[in-house]
Amino acid sequence: MQVESFKVFCDLAENESFTKAALVNNITQSAVSQQITSMERHFKTLLIERSKKKFRLTREGELLYEHGKQIMLTYDALLNRLQELRDVISGTVRIAAIYSIGLHNLQPYVKRFLKLHPSVKVHVEYQRANQVYDDVQSNLVDLGLVAYPQKNAKLEILPLNPEKLVLICAPGHALTKSKELKLGQLEGQKFIGFEPDIPTRKAIDRELKERGVSVKHVMEFDNIETVKRAVEVGAGVSIVPAGAVAQEVSKNTLVSAPFADAELQRPIGLIHKKTKVLSPAMKQFIASLQASQPIA
Repeated sequence: MQVESFKVFCDLAENESFTKAALVNNITQSAVSQQITSMERHFKTLLIERSKKKFRLTREGELLYEHGKQIMLTYDALLNRLQELRDVISGTVRIAAIYSIGLHNLQPYVKRFLKLHPSVKVHVEYQRANQVYDDVQSNLVDLGLVAYPQKNAKLEILPLNPEKLVLICAPGHALTKSKELKLGQLEGQKFIGFEPDIPTRKAIDRELKERGVSVKHVMEFDNIETVKRAVEVGAGVSIVPAGAVAQEVSKNTLVSAPFADAELQRPIGLIHKKTKVLSPAMKQFIASLQASQPIA
């Protein structure tokens, strides 16, 4: 019985999905089924109740998962400890980040980390916040980067430096003439927003409501790039992370400005499963983010 078989079974038990278990382990669904069948033959018992309606472990399957998880934790801890004894930092760090962090703020940190640790591979995926949480809990990735991190009993949240939020508008817009921009000046403005379920949108809406400011939402998008393009063509103004528009501001395709009467910041969190055994490479990557200047 190979250790990898226990990992496949544990991933299947946690995700309750042959598809996700296959993705996590980079194998086919057929290979997952074959490994489970092989384990059932080895232990001479059924581990999963075969039903199309609902995934369910048998009592024997629950027992195997309980002990299999401990076997995997011990095995991962052993591998990591051996690396630490040899002072080796290698392997792969899989990261899922929301678009505005992954596309704009994270890359300099990744490049600097890879220069210091050339034996490590860093794989970054860009996702919506809900997908980042799901991928971390499903073991599809090791670490997640999100804004306004949500408390979860199964997740560890490590706070990073917050990002400053600024107003952006097209060059020549009336608001660019203000020497000290105030939040109340957004009253009645055409506004390009994120979709309502995105955490940054919720926080901006809450801030505007508390200040008694009403804007006209003319467009809503699920990613920062489309928001910027709409503002560039003069469709409206928006509030976005400062780091996400640095390039456009330098090229004068967008104008950004902070608010004189409101310090708008969005908290950033790095998340991982509490039961995750962090490899030396993962620990080093986390330490590099925590020790760096603000991520925006």
